[in-house]
Amino acid sequence: MEKTTVTSFKYTKTIRIWLLIGLIMLIGQVILGGITRLTGSGLSITRWDIITGVIPPLNATEWISEFELYKETPQFHKINSTLTIQEFKFIYFWEYFHRLWVRSLGFIFLIPFIVFAVKKQLDFFLIKRLGIVILLTILTASAGWIMVQSGLVNRPWVNAYKLTIHFTLAVLVIWAMVKTVSDVYLLGSNKLIPSKKIVPFVISVAFVQMIVAGIMAGMKAGLYYPSWPDMNGEFVPGVLHNSANWGWNNMINYDTYLFAPALIQFLHRMLAYFLAAATIYLFIKLRNKVEESSKKWLNGALILVWAQVVLGILTVLNVQGKIPLFLGVSHQLVGLLYFMVLLFLYDSLRKYKA
Repeated sequence: MEKTTVTSFKYTKTIRIWLLIGLIMLIGQVILGGITRLTGSGLSITRWDIITGVIPPLNATEWISEFELYKETPQFHKINSTLTIQEFKFIYFWEYFHRLWVRSLGFIFLIPFIVFAVKKQLDFFLIKRLGIVILLTILTASAGWIMVQSGLVNRPWVNAYKLTIHFTLAVLVIWAMVKTVSDVYLLGSNKLIPSKKIVPFVISVAFVQMIVAGIMAGMKAGLYYPSWPDMNGEFVPGVLHNSANWGWNNMINYDTYLFAPALIQFLHRMLAYFLAAATIYLFIKLRNKVEESSKKWLNGALILVWAQVVLGILTVLNVQGKIPLFLGVSHQLVGLLYFMVLLFLYDSLRKYKA
């Protein structure tokens, strides 16, 4: 029988609300990252100035200076050579807002953390959990800068695999924060649920799907097969039939050959179908066994997985040279919420110590 290790320390309402705000802001950060990527804004700011970077350009001279720095990037020369300064301000805004949100998250999270710790309103259990969140956040920010650097030399966009590392670390931050919130809010069950072992399996598959989604976004794989239920007239793209294409070199050179984008989009679709079926099975298996407090997470998982499938299909069908912004961001948000609901469901099924 699995038992929780939740602390018996009594946390104030202020701390609970603070943690929820932190979780919501982390979700917002991931979504802003998606908007930044889909608008092509990620390389618009070529420097990372921790202090001075808080203040955006305030006059024409400063804007021209920033624009000149952007003109030195491969993205400008190979993709955006006709960009006007007004258009540059648009993409600059999203990257600036993305970075500003990170800084705001740091202040909203770190300063209260120090205050609560000094006032001894946090026990070692929560300090340790939040320490993990902070460490993962620092790693995510570092990976983000490494990712941006990959698009400032020779190539006009960021490396797909470095983007995926950045995104995966962001998902891990949210995972750690969900676990922390679950423990502070004492999510758990008063009875043993025999069939709950399927939940961590579905979570594992969903996590793999998030990684594949990151690679797909980085490769812009959604642009190559804008059709459904087929992939340009085929269920399995023809490029995958040739065994000679199955080499690491084709996975590395995804910008110049169709194999990797075809493989990643095919895997993404198959995993989506599998997760939809697995979530239905999960719902049927647990719906009459879980307590009312867990049913909201179970129902939520079922609703969200099907909403995610529909959004994925609509996104693909509405590709016209680029991923539609609203549908693409909605697809990412719902996918993240689905993953989080699965995590909350798993935590709500834990058996507490007597």
